[in-house]
Amino acid sequence: MITHEQIPTVLDHPVYDTDGNKIGDAKHVFLDDATGQPEWVSVKTGLFGTSESFVPIQDASLVEDHLEVPYRKDTVKGAPNVDVDAGGHLSEDEEHRLYEHYGIDWDAAWQQANQPGEGGWAQPGTPPRGVDTSDTAAGLGTARPDAGPDDAMTRSEERMHVGTERRETGRARLRKYVVTEEVQQTVPVRREEVRVEREPITDENRDAALSGPDVSEAEHEVTLHEERPVTETETVPVERVRMTTEEHTDEETVRGKVRKEQIDTEGVDEDRRGT
Repeated sequence: MITHEQIPTVLDHPVYDTDGNKIGDAKHVFLDDATGQPEWVSVKTGLFGTSESFVPIQDASLVEDHLEVPYRKDTVKGAPNVDVDAGGHLSEDEEHRLYEHYGIDWDAAWQQANQPGEGGWAQPGTPPRGVDTSDTAAGLGTARPDAGPDDAMTRSEERMHVGTERRETGRARLRKYVVTEEVQQTVPVRREEVRVEREPITDENRDAALSGPDVSEAEHEVTLHEERPVTETETVPVERVRMTTEEHTDEETVRGKVRKEQIDTEGVDEDRRGT
């Protein structure tokens, strides 16, 4: 449980869930009207802290420089939206809805708070149930009971802080696959054909012509050849392909609404305001 002395340490510090995930930053602490102990903490969540969720603080613990709550991040971000009134006060209906969301027995908690003695309704001087104890309740400046003898009023205003978050926009991958295509190449091929040559009998070949019998039968055979195209394939590397990323910087205009307080005076002479 967080004590009154630890509240300044909790405010504006990170809040983590049971899995060690950061939920957001603590903005306000609300007290239980029965026990006067810290009961709720509001956490700024969402992009740039645009949303505010309420988390029970009874079982939370302060670890080093951050607050750990026994709830998951999605449970906290899904808590019912609560509009805190100008006095920084949670209504009974709003608390009831929050109790149901976090699975806390409302009747049991109410009966425990209603018991006389320590922590019960009999405790005098405790602030109203669900009262914000921070300097700026619900984001607006309010006069604290111990404002001091000068009776000064603090004027506050919101400031917008713009940052960036990295998110995944898509994926690219390299995929290698096989296709078959037709290729064509012309090559010369040779073939043999039979050609009959006749030569007359001359003095030079007469002896060869008369070497055989005068009249006889004979047969002579010639083998013919031709070339045919044949193919074979081989695998050779042709290039290396890889993917890299390039970072480009663009400019975007972010618009938001911030609130600021103005202070008017009543019953003061206009001519003497600046004196």
